[in-house]
Amino acid sequence: MTNHLDISNVSIEFPIPGGVYKALDNVDIKISKGEFVSLIGHSGCGKSTVLNIVAGLYQATTGGVILDGKEVNEPGPDRSVVFQNHSLLPWLTAYENVELAVNQVYKDRSKQEKKKWVEHNLELVHMTHAMHKRPNEISGGMKQRVGIARALCMEPKVLLMDEPFGALDALTRAHMQDSLMEIQARLKNTVIMITHDVDEAVLLSDRIVMMTNGPAASIGEIAEVNLPRPRNRVELAGNEEYNNIRAQVLKFLYERQTKPVESVA
Repeated sequence: MTNHLDISNVSIEFPIPGGVYKALDNVDIKISKGEFVSLIGHSGCGKSTVLNIVAGLYQATTGGVILDGKEVNEPGPDRSVVFQNHSLLPWLTAYENVELAVNQVYKDRSKQEKKKWVEHNLELVHMTHAMHKRPNEISGGMKQRVGIARALCMEPKVLLMDEPFGALDALTRAHMQDSLMEIQARLKNTVIMITHDVDEAVLLSDRIVMMTNGPAASIGEIAEVNLPRPRNRVELAGNEEYNNIRAQVLKFLYERQTKPVESVA
């Protein structure tokens, strides 16, 4: 795999009364095509800020992001975001929510081509049976499936996920994790996912990027997850390598939890 996403020496400052708040300090990550990278750390460590810079929603104060040789300085369909809140339009059906994105990105396609593409992406997330239901008629997990289908329909080079399963119950979350592994194996998308769940990070990732506490958060450690795919959560429960990686991440988080966060200068 060759590097195609370069988060290079990124720092960002936000104005606050009486000065500035430095959220990130010299964050540097090289990500290969098709790689699944999780960002983990305590609240306020800048995980979402990193994601927003890659999405083009924030501009770094210093450093920057290069995707396939081009600088990222604004949002674009080559980077799709899936939020913890599904963000579906409540007056539209699941089909229409996905169709909205398809119409924006593929304006030159015929109506029939668009229809097939919407249905294809709903099929990827196993939602064809409920495509004509509105958000208030489907479960939380089903809403997230539609949100993922909407992101995937733009054929993004990078899929950005901000705690996509954080609001779901444990059983639904497990099903969604399995679906995401299945989709990523099929499409080979590059994925950057924020999570607070250590088991989720180890199960899904190729690498886990552990962030130090803010302000001026940076990368503390990176854990390589060299577990074979496809992965089965039941089989991994007794896997020594799985438990070693899990222990490494937990140790990092525990040590950061016991250290006081520095005050803003």
